[in-house]
Amino acid sequence: MLRMHASEIASAVDGALRGEDVPVTGSVETDSRLVEPGGVFFAMPGEVTDGHRFIDAAIAQGAALIVAERPLTQDVPHVLVADGVVALGALAAAVIRRVRELGSLTVVGVTGSNGKTTTKNMLQAILEQHGPTVTPVKSFNNEVGAPMTMLRIDESTRYLVLEMGASVEGDIARLTAMAHPDVGVVLKVGLAHAGEFGGIETTARAKTEMVRDLAADGIAVLNRDDERVRGMAAATRARIAWFGTERGSAGQPSALWADGVDSTLAGTVAVIHRGEESWPLRMRILGEHHVMNALAALTVADALGIPLAPAIDALSTLQRAERGRMELLERGDGVTVINDAYNASPDSTAAALRSLAHMTRQAGRRSIAVLGEMAELGPHAVEEHDRLGRQAVRLRIDRLLVVGTGAKAIHDAAELESSFGQETTWVATADEAEAVLRDELRAGDVVLFKSSNVSGLQSLAERIGGL
Repeated sequence: MLRMHASEIASAVDGALRGEDVPVTGSVETDSRLVEPGGVFFAMPGEVTDGHRFIDAAIAQGAALIVAERPLTQDVPHVLVADGVVALGALAAAVIRRVRELGSLTVVGVTGSNGKTTTKNMLQAILEQHGPTVTPVKSFNNEVGAPMTMLRIDESTRYLVLEMGASVEGDIARLTAMAHPDVGVVLKVGLAHAGEFGGIETTARAKTEMVRDLAADGIAVLNRDDERVRGMAAATRARIAWFGTERGSAGQPSALWADGVDSTLAGTVAVIHRGEESWPLRMRILGEHHVMNALAALTVADALGIPLAPAIDALSTLQRAERGRMELLERGDGVTVINDAYNASPDSTAAALRSLAHMTRQAGRRSIAVLGEMAELGPHAVEEHDRLGRQAVRLRIDRLLVVGTGAKAIHDAAELESSFGQETTWVATADEAEAVLRDELRAGDVVLFKSSNVSGLQSLAERIGGL
């Protein structure tokens, strides 16, 4: 966070300062437990509790300034605002403007139905070699999380990478207006959060907002392999840099493309091409689908003038995509666990199943898929879970264990698809699934856990994996 005075913050958020015009030297926080001496605490109403209840705790932690939606009785400098979330975004926008004036900040925005966090981590590995880089903690990508990431920058920051998520149309446009990305990346348009959006076409419009609002001197990094992302080219004034698995046409070539893609339990490989040049890519990250995320990150680097060879080398150092995302856990008894249960959509779950089938077939090992509910699919939920059950059969997954009422359609479809029925089991809870696995697992098994976070399979995967 930039050093600012309380009066400057009040001006930035269109608020009224009450009390002394103190200097702010610490971070901005919405969690009182994280407040640093000299920092700012934003007291905002939330879904679970009200931040105003924790003002005393923030003061005890050393907060120099409170931003609140109602007058305080405590004797502490505070700024009164009409809406804390709006004020947080306004402060983030003001800080980005000031850092741009003081330094050489480059902002990269990443959106898409899948792969944002992995691509963010890849960009961090590449960009931090060339200057101080700020990226989101975990998957901070909404109207609160994204501004909190923006507020971590200061005048020394060279690169800011932002994940831009959305629950409704307009969310990404608001984040784009705060950050004004120099580079905007769109990875994929899929059915993630389709229940919130109401359908994939609405999702596509929402993901278009960032590239639509890029400046004419900006760069739109677009996935040529995704039909809906290709359609975004007509919506942007920015220069387009394509990436994908095809070279493209003479008039519209891909900046980078990949072939020779393969994935084993040791990692993922591909060949990256630019024009007539080629480089081998070797990653420890599991899953062929992560090659597209790598291409996106490398295309950003190339567009920013960063040499590709060291950028590719940087990706080889990543141990995993992220905790709970195709995370490999090797047990001492010969069982391998793949924990991909942080989040799930139809596209990401299908990709994980394909990777499991391919990797185990190559290694001659038994494949076990432990699948939970894919949340936020709305009216598409039964159909998409049914589709996954049938896909598991067609991929010849050896053993299917389905957990939770919301995922039961996976099990039902697998039973109906073929004689696979005797190799699929449905259980209601993660505890029941744990009992089945501890009874059945044997040396050589490869177990994939895949679900949305609400299913609780991530902690089960960690227990089974021995963490």
